[in-house]
Amino acid sequence: MTNRSIIEANAAVTARLEALASRLTDDDLVRDLGGGWHVSVAFAHLAFWDRRIEYMLRRWMRDGVPHEELDDDVVNHALEFQLVALDPRTAMRQCIEVAKAADAAIADTPAEIADRLIADDHAYLLNRSGHRGEHIEQIEAVLG
Repeated sequence: MTNRSIIEANAAVTARLEALASRLTDDDLVRDLGGGWHVSVAFAHLAFWDRRIEYMLRRWMRDGVPHEELDDDVVNHALEFQLVALDPRTAMRQCIEVAKAADAAIADTPAEIADRLIADDHAYLLNRSGHRGEHIEQIEAVLG
């Protein structure tokens, strides 16, 4: 099982994400974050990366296929077109659903897989609090 402190950090940041989402208006979801992004794009971005992590961990546990590194910058750039096109409320809803699914997959991850990810300097794949927290703070800064 993944380290308890990681599971707790993920749960706390998922709760922050859910609390933020619960108070956003439709106007808030289309507020500009800069760089061509608006608030709902940040939610869609998080949903993609959490879905990737959930799938990767479940596949590894089921089929023994380990994590492979991606060029995150290339992936983010390639996805931006589709993330911007998503319905803002759908993007926000998916972000919360996927965060919870990723948290469950991370909690289910056997120690040998978690230890290997950490040893290979990929702890960020288990500890989602940094990435989610970064975007929560970005959104909160724009909302004032």
